[in-house]
Formats: sequence, structure tokens, C-alpha cells
Amino acid sequence: MSKRNAILAAATRLFSRNGFQGTAMAELSTITGAATGTIFHHFKNKEDLFLHVLKDVKESVLEQFDRHQQTCRNQKGIEMVEGVIAFYLHLAGTMEDQFLILHRHYPYQMAETSMVCRSHLESIYTCLLDIFEEEIKKGMQDGSIAVDSPRKTAMVLFAMVDGIVRLNTYRVYDAGTLYDSLITACRRLLTGGR
Repeated sequence: MSKRNAILAAATRLFSRNGFQGTAMAELSTITGAATGTIFHHFKNKEDLFLHVLKDVKESVLEQFDRHQQTCRNQKGIEMVEGVIAFYLHLAGTMEDQFLILHRHYPYQMAETSMVCRSHLESIYTCLLDIFEEEIKKGMQDGSIAVDSPRKTAMVLFAMVDGIVRLNTYRVYDAGTLYDSLITACRRLLTGGR
């Protein structure tokens, strides 16, 4: 792993655990063994480092989804949507640091003043919504899904799934125990209750 990637990986963990304000460059330097000057050689400042972490989160999540979707061809649209839901829950468990960053408040505070941060967040969520919407459209074509607006349905569906992930992320409730209820609710939403 390159020094830059090692810094990004350690920064992801620190930002997820400590938040933006609580992450110190000196601690990052200690963890990575990189001098502070080396960190600032790769990243202009702490905000620039965080923005690179967000970009890396997006790339990692999308790469995982691309791999997953390659294995799920030739299914009905509703089964594809259920697969996306299950995989999103799986990713939230295996990429805990990345999801914790997305579920913290500080990225959204930063996005109020940083157009680059806002753009990264919009890009992450747009890509995720696109994945949900694409599978909903497939289901509309094959008749397994009956909704009026695939985009709005994707947004509602994503909000439900991500809400459950947040409960799990903050250790409020085990998302696994809600899986069957979530799938049932999603099927009702996607099929108009039939």
C-alpha cells in the first residue's frame, strides 16, 4: 500500500471514530508513521484530506456495488431490488468506518460552506439512488414492480434502508432483526400492496 493510501485509510478510521474536529494530524502521523509534512505533501490541509476520504468512500462503495451487480444478472427486477437492499446492509456492516462518516453530522455541516464537499456528498447519494432506481425500472419492465415514479420510489426505499443502517451504525438496534420486515415493507411499496 502506498504511503498516500495508508494515510487515507488511517484518516478514514480516525474521521469515522473521532469526527472532523476530533481528528488530529499528529495522531494520524503517529498511526501511519508518516511525518506531518508528508501528510501535507499529499493533502493541502485537513479539509482536503477529508474531501479525499469522501471521494474514496464513493469509489469504494461503487466498486463493491459494481462487483455485486455482475453476479446478479437474469433475475426479476423485484429480486434485483431486494438484492441491492441486502447488499447495502452487508456493505454497511463490512465498511463500517465509511458508513459512519456518511452518517455523522459534520460532513453536512461542511457541505454548507464547501461546494466541493457538497458535490462529493451529492455524488455519493446520487450514485446510490441511481442503483436503486435502475433495478426498479427493470422491475417495471418485467412487470414485477408497479410504481408511478421510479426515482421517487428509489428515494423512499433508500431512505428506509439507510434509516435502518443508521440504527445499526449507532448501535441503537440490530439491523439484522429488521431484515424480514424491511423486505416485506419494500415489496408492498414496489408492488402497490399486491
